[in-house]
Amino acid sequence: MTKTDTGTDRATGKKVSAARERLLGTAARLFYAEGIHTVGVDRLVAESKVTNATFYRHFRSKEELAVAYIDSVDQAIRTQIGSLTAAHETADGILRGIGESLVAQIRSPGYRGCAFLNAAAEFPDPAHPVHRAVVQHREWFLHTITGLFAEITVAEAEHAGRHFVMLRDGAMSAGYLGDPVPAGETLLRGIDGLLRIHAARGLPQPPAPAAPAEPPAAPAAVTGLQCTPTA
Repeated sequence: MTKTDTGTDRATGKKVSAARERLLGTAARLFYAEGIHTVGVDRLVAESKVTNATFYRHFRSKEELAVAYIDSVDQAIRTQIGSLTAAHETADGILRGIGESLVAQIRSPGYRGCAFLNAAAEFPDPAHPVHRAVVQHREWFLHTITGLFAEITVAEAEHAGRHFVMLRDGAMSAGYLGDPVPAGETLLRGIDGLLRIHAARGLPQPPAPAAPAEPPAAPAAVTGLQCTPTA
């Protein structure tokens, strides 16, 4: 048996197999472009230039490779946000930087939507390892975004974090299914408005106006409205 070339994992400092890295790189390219279910092991082996024995020495199944693919995308995003954190002094700047990075991704050649949403659609069972890996990433992302909003002001930071994630999900889907340019512009405008509203929550609020002496009369009921199609 020939010796497998190795490299070093930058995150852990451990030696990693070059064959494993080729398999993971090939999987990332094909799974994202064509879907996980449509790409078989034989094609992964052929395009990675490894043997079947090498494949199964590193991954017990294609599903295990799919989990590793999701984990690699997750790690890339964590590294990217870490770089933004190191480059910006304010949470506002980091959140805007995340938005700019998303816009660049949406407008990049070969963009095919969010890798995590795509994988979750292929593996809808909440108990499946791929689905769990997607959920774990999204929980981390929401926690990270919420923490950044809390640095601006803790008031309704959780609500702002969820709002940001929904803006992200919508923009990534719209950028793939429609025109990526207005999708990116809408995302940035949405983030800007969300940040301005959230920052205002931390400012002193004016006193509430005094209650009127008598409550206003109730408006007349509106009749004749139909919420379902008529026959």
